[in-house]
Amino acid sequence: MSRLDHALYEIHHMDMLADRDQWLNRIHPLVKLIISAAYIAVTVSFHKYNFTGLLRMGIYPIVLFILGDISFTDALKRLRIVLPLVCFVGLFNPFFDRKPALEIGAFVVTAGMISMATLMLKGIYSVLAAYLLIASTSIEKICSAMRMLHIPAILVTQVLLTYRYISVLLEEAGRITEAYSLRAPKQKGVHFKVWGSLAGQLLLRSMDRADNVYESMTLRGYRGEFYYGGKTALCTKDTAYLIVWILLFILLKMI
Repeated sequence: MSRLDHALYEIHHMDMLADRDQWLNRIHPLVKLIISAAYIAVTVSFHKYNFTGLLRMGIYPIVLFILGDISFTDALKRLRIVLPLVCFVGLFNPFFDRKPALEIGAFVVTAGMISMATLMLKGIYSVLAAYLLIASTSIEKICSAMRMLHIPAILVTQVLLTYRYISVLLEEAGRITEAYSLRAPKQKGVHFKVWGSLAGQLLLRSMDRADNVYESMTLRGYRGEFYYGGKTALCTKDTAYLIVWILLFILLKMI
């Protein structure tokens, strides 16, 4: 399986996770969106030296991995590129903040080491929260929840189309690379001399496909905003779920 095919498989697999009939998937999307935003806001608000307090915020992703029956190993595999980049942000803190914080035997832990670990953990928690939201809620439901929060329709449409039609771009790129490999069967990869021409062909093919998609949308009544179907009201279970998590976040922050 090529990298492009693997990327398409991952996108379709995430859609399958979001469409499962699990308890977490049946929670109202607006509730899950608010909780995810509140969790990230509380997580990043912790002091840069409060590493032990930040550890308690790991309760949220652990519980959601269990409730949603989502594989933590698969999550790490899919986030293997993003997580190192997030951790790289605080990598130089120990060099700038060398003030001793505590001693463990002969080893001195500096304030920069603690702030580095805290910053890395904040990034990991935030990425996992976003992943859990996408893995338990389809993109249409997320966009519907965003419109309920009165986020401008043009921004919501951009999010939806970017997510949905990135697979179209990957399919076009797959066709171009496959055609190239058939014409150069003994060559490994794409030669750098043809990168420019192939990128231009991909752009032109994508523009043609975009015109066809837009014409199909307008023929089906598109006038600047999508209609995401009937909006379901919040039930008692959704309200209780929201209140419990918000109160727990406040409690973990105040302790």
